[in-house]
Amino acid sequence: MSYLPNQIMLSVEDLAKGFTLHLHGGAVLPVVSGVSFNVYAGECVVLGGPSGAGKSSILKMLYGNYLAASGEIRVRHGAGMVDVVGAEPHAVLDIRRRTMGYVSQFLRVIPRVPAIDIVAEPAMAAGHTREAARDRAARLLTHLNLPERLWHLPPATFSGGEQQRVNIARGFAGDHAILILDEPTASLDATNRAAVIDLMARRKQGGAAFVGIFHDEDVRTQVADRIIDVTNFAASQAA
Repeated sequence: MSYLPNQIMLSVEDLAKGFTLHLHGGAVLPVVSGVSFNVYAGECVVLGGPSGAGKSSILKMLYGNYLAASGEIRVRHGAGMVDVVGAEPHAVLDIRRRTMGYVSQFLRVIPRVPAIDIVAEPAMAAGHTREAARDRAARLLTHLNLPERLWHLPPATFSGGEQQRVNIARGFAGDHAILILDEPTASLDATNRAAVIDLMARRKQGGAAFVGIFHDEDVRTQVADRIIDVTNFAASQAA
């Protein structure tokens, strides 16, 4: 499916989040409030601001890992827009399978499963045959400079940078039109940071939308179409 450059892929409106401190009498620690922005096809929106400002919390709400206290997260899914905040769990899982991928800082290692199969799984979930999915996985692992001798080994014993390249390849292996990136290049060298930037550029040309956090200023400058300062949504400021 192709998307027009001015087509909204993700719409966030008046989003708020706090954490309940059960060891402190159920007090609620506010994090962000009034978070509102749109992300368009072929665009990368980067969340900026200091550590602890709520950037990762916003990403986790977008993906449905954190439940928002209020507001809407509308995702272009199938023929319409679906609100992740109010969606049933099975609908959120379908959005993750078909529309919205997530790349975190760390690979959740699956014991005894070879790296190439870990990468291929999202493509198979999107409907590709096992052979086609493994071919796509091989191309991504090659692009990210992971030695072929490692492809058929479980990544539990890989270095941090090698595991992260598997993680990134897995994130790009599906047909997701929206990708959420939480510090994907943090443990990579310059060559592989450039490889990730190239992958993003190719997907943007096809209409994919990105929301991400990049603490590396050089990477951020190269990938960001817009930077949103999360401190503007600090709950204490909004209160």
